Amino acid sequence: MRSFLAVVAGMLPRSPLARLFTLVLAGTLAGLVLVAALPGNLVLGFAAKAALNSHAALPEALRNPATPQRSYLYANDGKTLVTTFYEVNRTDVALSDIAPAMRQAIVAVEDRRFYDHGGTDLRGMFRALVANVTGGSTQGASTLTMQYVRNVLKADPNRTAEERAAATEQTVGRKLQEIRYAAALEERLSKDEILNRYLNIAYFGSGAYGVAAASQRYFGKEPAELTLAEAALLAGLVQSPEAYNPINGDTDAALARRADVLDAMADTGAITAAQATETKAEKLALRPTAQPNGCTAVDGDHDNWGFFCDYLRQWWLARPEFGGTVEERRQALRRGGYTVVTSLDPQVQATAQKQATAVYGHDSERALPIAAVEPGTGRILAMAVNRHFSLDANPEGQANYPNTVNPLISGGDDVAGYQAGSTFKMFTMLAALEAGKPLSTGFDAPSRLPTRYPAEGYGSCGGRWCPANATPEWMDGYRMMWDAFGRSVNTYFVWLAEQVGPDKVVEMAQRLGIAFRAESDATFAADNAADWGAFTLGVASTTPLDLANAYATVAAEGTYCAPLPVVSVTTSDGEQLPVGEPACKRVLEADVARAAIDAARCPVGQQSSNHQCNGGTAPAVDQILGGRPVAGKTGSSESNATETFVGFTPQVAVAGIAANPDDPSDLVGGAVQGQVIEAVAQVIATAVDGQEEQEYAAPSRELVGEPRRPAPRAARRGAPHPTQPEYRQELLDDLRRWFDDPD
Repeated sequence: MRSFLAVVAGMLPRSPLARLFTLVLAGTLAGLVLVAALPGNLVLGFAAKAALNSHAALPEALRNPATPQRSYLYANDGKTLVTTFYEVNRTDVALSDIAPAMRQAIVAVEDRRFYDHGGTDLRGMFRALVANVTGGSTQGASTLTMQYVRNVLKADPNRTAEERAAATEQTVGRKLQEIRYAAALEERLSKDEILNRYLNIAYFGSGAYGVAAASQRYFGKEPAELTLAEAALLAGLVQSPEAYNPINGDTDAALARRADVLDAMADTGAITAAQATETKAEKLALRPTAQPNGCTAVDGDHDNWGFFCDYLRQWWLARPEFGGTVEERRQALRRGGYTVVTSLDPQVQATAQKQATAVYGHDSERALPIAAVEPGTGRILAMAVNRHFSLDANPEGQANYPNTVNPLISGGDDVAGYQAGSTFKMFTMLAALEAGKPLSTGFDAPSRLPTRYPAEGYGSCGGRWCPANATPEWMDGYRMMWDAFGRSVNTYFVWLAEQVGPDKVVEMAQRLGIAFRAESDATFAADNAADWGAFTLGVASTTPLDLANAYATVAAEGTYCAPLPVVSVTTSDGEQLPVGEPACKRVLEADVARAAIDAARCPVGQQSSNHQCNGGTAPAVDQILGGRPVAGKTGSSESNATETFVGFTPQVAVAGIAANPDDPSDLVGGAVQGQVIEAVAQVIATAVDGQEEQEYAAPSRELVGEPRRPAPRAARRGAPHPTQPEYRQELLDDLRRWFDDPD
């Protein structure tokens, strides 16, 4: 018992007379506690235990509290909220960011002698004890410091569930420990520091922990903006968060409790009696604001942002900076209080979403996933698709639309991607240029090309794979890389891939970030790349994000940057982590990339540096971009099962693939290609709006070579492309241009 008295007396280092009075009072108090709470034969044992523990060190949780905080995700402007992640809805704020009325209210109603005692209010404890033991009204005796101790210990993530539960047990032992810890805290921290910590951890009901979360939950505002009436209402909730909850409970009880708080504030002199009376008359003005939690909780008007959010979440879980295991990283996101400024551009995203849903509605089984990437950084500006990112049930027979959480834009889980057709010709061209073959490399492209690769059935001739041109009268003939790429001549690029080796083409695609998520593709790439002649025609599955980033590497003149969904990540302590820095490396010589760009001007209706373009599959892009330097490539997979377009400027690369994500046998048809082209071009236009035009650098003479173009031979017989009848007119236009400018 002597040790217990010493502990209590040590809480209030005052004058000798005051300490003597404290000892007497503490002795009386201890006697009452033990008589009221313990059987007589346990008194001695309990006192001994208290003595053994009286000099225990302050727990790490109280020295450096690891209380969970909400993490915030913002768009790239740093202001537009995407969503939040939390296990416990709370965010720490400085005391200076809390309205003075809120600080005064909580002190007045919970611990009016807070600034006078040393952690334990013996007067209040004695008063409460007398009332409780003598059968009067039940009263609490915990100071704000003691309440803070209790809240920290019951929330400490480093303690077991049993230890956290013990922090709220109604036992004398727990109370004595709480007293000792409170006294130790008072020696280490100032009163304002303790008050600040308390206000950041107290529970205010409706899932809101801390005053920042509470002010948002009940009034939709920051804690610095709280009025006297609002502060009094929140302060009143702490005693019984659900009973006085005006959202889920009794509003009359909430107002009555608010009045009690205002009276207490008047008693302490924080406000006048007139202010209290006037404020009591104010009507309850709530603005309940639910805080989103996770990617499926993104605001309904922007639920398409969930696909980007989910990609960021997966990126986070793969970063060792946030923990040694996936579970530790998940907990860091939900408990760490990070501020994440993402790379998402709301305007670019809005255009991408508008364009995706203009081609296919939310209720279409077909989809147009679109991704936009910034060259030179890898930052993802947009990820859109005509789906709601939601776990809500779909109509019968519609497994994944209009609602889905499948990563349709980035791939992953069971989404391997989609065939992107002739967009893969870029990798063949790059491999050839890197091997020293100039853009002027010529070949008399036939309608069908017998190759060295064994094949049977459709698409074979003489036991060999025998690919054909889609529109012979427009594609056949002597071609160089410029017009072969512009007109998307299959036989030219299959021949070119044979010259450099299909394995070099596969390696080039991988170097630029194309991932083989389909097991069959990965196996072929690993074991049979040298015989993968059809790879140049885009038979491997890919995603809009991978494709956009690969072309962004070309736009950045050969600098590959890993896809990056963030601009900055800041800890709750204000430390900015280096994870927002682009992870880039050179994977191509700049001259090789410049040469590929030169040829990629042809498909979009623009001219190469030496005027060698004479036809393109996407001339509308030049018109949509108003002549701004742009490049790109279309792609149609076998039987027009998918339609793809990827376009880029020095500032952005955008890819879109029209497909049925759930049924590859559902052919989208060539008629949608024009819509895909326009959709991607419109996204590019939004992304570069207001930015200075940048010209492409011309390739070296070495990689240009010696262009020559013999007179075009007569158009060969053959049906026009069944889905692109405009090629006939383009053929005539190209011939006229050739005769007007044969050089």
